Amino acid sequence: MYDTILFDLDGTLTDPGLGITNSVAYALKRYGIEVQDRKSLYSFIGPPLSDSFMKYYGFSEEKAMEAIGVYREYFRDKGLYENEVYEGIRELLEKIKDSGRKIVLATSKPEEFSVRILEHFDLMKYFDVVAGASMDEKRNKKGDVIKYAMEKGGFTAHKAIMIGDREHDVFGAKENGLPSIGVLYGYGSEDELKAAGADYIAKAVEDIYALL
Repeated sequence: MYDTILFDLDGTLTDPGLGITNSVAYALKRYGIEVQDRKSLYSFIGPPLSDSFMKYYGFSEEKAMEAIGVYREYFRDKGLYENEVYEGIRELLEKIKDSGRKIVLATSKPEEFSVRILEHFDLMKYFDVVAGASMDEKRNKKGDVIKYAMEKGGFTAHKAIMIGDREHDVFGAKENGLPSIGVLYGYGSEDELKAAGADYIAKAVEDIYALL
């Protein structure tokens, strides 16, 4: 049914919990904010960072952009690799690739970092297109990233589907006329994904291929 499969990165292909929360805590410490419960920073996984700094810590847009710069001081060399591929993902990508479908990465993480992560975990070989946010954060909303992926990859919404773990993936897919699969092994809840309007729900990695 679907011949172009778009994947989110964080919380869908890899579990970046340690690296992202360490990077956020590093940035917040620069502003005199000490984080006691690291799990409280899980909300930063998925959405654009600027939105999260503004929403959860009341930063202005200018201060949020500055905080992203501090975040990247840690993430660029260390946080990037405090990450692991979810069990079953390699096999899933292999299966999709062998079936002749196109595989696309569409992530709100900067493209430069996304490429480094895929290369580090030897996943790049599965992807036909890698589309991420721009480093200046002008392209960071999931809808804009998916539109950019479609332009870069030269495909349309016809027979394409988005797979992700947060409501932003679902909303971004809808903006571009794509159906979506919400996954429950990442950082979004079933309530969040259903409320956003995910067309399908995958409880585990092994459920994804059957839905495709």
